[in-house]
Amino acid sequence: MPLYHNDDQAMLAETASQFMAEEGAIAKQLRHWRDRDCKDGFGHGLWKQMAEMGFTGLLLPEGDGGLGMGHVEAGIVLEEIGRNLTPSPFLTTSVLAGTALAEGSNDMKDRWLPGLISGEHVYAVAIDEGPKHRPEKIATRAEKAGNGFRLSGAKDFVLHGASADMLVVAARTSGSDGDADGITLFAVPKDADGMTHDAVRLVDSSMATHTKFDGVELDGDAVIGEVDGGREILNKVLMAGRVAASSEGVGVARGAMDRTVDYLKQRTQFGKVIGEFQALQHRAAHLYSEVEIARAVTIKAAQLLDAGSEKADLMSSVAKAKVAKAAGLAVREGVQMHGGIGMTDEYDIGLFMKRDRALQEFLGDQYYHAGRVAELSGY
Repeated sequence: MPLYHNDDQAMLAETASQFMAEEGAIAKQLRHWRDRDCKDGFGHGLWKQMAEMGFTGLLLPEGDGGLGMGHVEAGIVLEEIGRNLTPSPFLTTSVLAGTALAEGSNDMKDRWLPGLISGEHVYAVAIDEGPKHRPEKIATRAEKAGNGFRLSGAKDFVLHGASADMLVVAARTSGSDGDADGITLFAVPKDADGMTHDAVRLVDSSMATHTKFDGVELDGDAVIGEVDGGREILNKVLMAGRVAASSEGVGVARGAMDRTVDYLKQRTQFGKVIGEFQALQHRAAHLYSEVEIARAVTIKAAQLLDAGSEKADLMSSVAKAKVAKAAGLAVREGVQMHGGIGMTDEYDIGLFMKRDRALQEFLGDQYYHAGRVAELSGY
């Protein structure tokens, strides 16, 4: 498969690029909501605009009211989100929660998907239970209680947790904490008794929560898929999320690189623009190569995921690890080449560094995924 977009995908990229540059721009969204100390960290008006564009239901089948597109197309939208640092629940709602809900019953889809597609609802996914992403170990428990379950435990780093109308929660219904089997996914509504959120603002001004479940009573119809059979669904959610986060990371890298190159063409020193200095040209060329490699491996991972390939899991971690390194290089080089002003809030380049830092930790950093690549490759 070619590692570039076909005509339809190129048209989507042009549409998404124009929309995010105009409606999702840093001054209009990120700075606007940050400076107002917004409790959500994003604008619901923009989320509804994205629904009108068809972005929210992009990954959902046409039979469920979506567009029936794939992860390559979702990656196109996410790249532009990252390129403009647009605060949005697209990753958590449309990709992560949407992937999980697609495995639910028809009744569950009827209850939750219309709000997702219309942009009226925001969903979150609660997986991690510690300072690092370790989905292999899940201790939050859901015990049988009558015709339903009683959920107890705690989750960390739940993006948009306090803003969400529903949380997809991974809990253990059998076995010990480190067992692969015995996991069940639940759709927990925001008004569930016994669920509390401790909201925190992350370094990039987005909002996350430490969420506790103190005997939350759930009906049997809150189960997504089969009881004890949630690990397979969770793996699908994680693969989709890793590729999606990689796509957004490519956008962050490209946005930082674009601003850096523009600055090199404008800043003068010793009577010439600094972009004429060979040392900076070499660094810019190296950065461009690294970002393009990261973009190519991310497109490949999305293509394999859309094709249902057995290699998709491996490549999703390859992409997450590579993008983390490339984006990290892009934001560091950006700040350094801007000089002292790169550390000031007046210039946007520092905001890219903050977004990259939060995104690197989401669903596992480069070291976690480098380890997965080695393990899945037989080392």
